[in-house]
Amino acid sequence: MRIVNPLRSFADKAMTTPLWLRFKILTWIFRYKVKLVGTCKIDIKETDLKSVTFFVKNRRKVQNHIGSVHAAAMALIAESATGFVVGVNLPGDKLPLIKSMNLRYVKRAYGDMQATATLTDEQIRTLQSEPKGDFLVDVKVTDASGDEPVIAEMHWAWVSKDKK
Repeated sequence: MRIVNPLRSFADKAMTTPLWLRFKILTWIFRYKVKLVGTCKIDIKETDLKSVTFFVKNRRKVQNHIGSVHAAAMALIAESATGFVVGVNLPGDKLPLIKSMNLRYVKRAYGDMQATATLTDEQIRTLQSEPKGDFLVDVKVTDASGDEPVIAEMHWAWVSKDKK
């Protein structure tokens, strides 16, 4: 028997709201649940629950010493985007865990940043059918010019939740 995922239930309800409200609701709940995302004011720009785009504005609180989005904020949007798509596609009795992050900063970032993460249909089937496992989640992090200043590799795992 499949256990309902509360995050997925909430996201499904949010997806039925008008477009102008949909991503505000999803952003609000994600910021509430993941406090650092709220502190950095990261937004969900779009999602179909199979892919998602997270956005961070290049503002003073997330900048580094040269005025671009800090490397840690870039890692945060990549980890958050991949975690979101994994989290909404897992059954409720499973726990998503980041296993590793590999980030290669290849050029200077300019302006606002966004991360788009996507799961394949096969990955979604695996998440829903296997009791535990792991895989790389595809994510692309781009700056305002459309360049990819960081190459991110996010390795996610899932396990059964402990029974209390």
